[in-house]
Amino acid sequence: MRIHEVEFRGEMPVEGYGPGFWRVGGQVVQGPVLIGPGGLHDWAGLDDAAALVEMAGKVDVLFLGMGSEIAPVPRALREAVELTGQGLDVMASPTAARSYNVLLSEGRRVAAALIPVGGV
Repeated sequence: MRIHEVEFRGEMPVEGYGPGFWRVGGQVVQGPVLIGPGGLHDWAGLDDAAALVEMAGKVDVLFLGMGSEIAPVPRALREAVELTGQGLDVMASPTAARSYNVLLSEGRRVAAALIPVGGV
């Protein structure tokens, strides 16, 4: 079996996480994080639908990590994103981060909005 180093083509993968923080592209970010084309984007969390709406047309897949476990998405957020025609893949944040990294390594147009594990 041949092992190949993963290439992210200049984009920022999720490198790690812990209670209340994410490590993305060598940076530690406290609280919720939105990673997409061009790197980190401002996102205030589940009350900030506008940042996710801005991803419309820029990505094919938008992962929403809800923290330690999957949880219902606030109605206003879901409706705002769905009005753009984007799909929203909701899952636990660790799973969303791994899925984001896999698709990113495949060269896909992908974004991840992640609530930290251990709360905010």
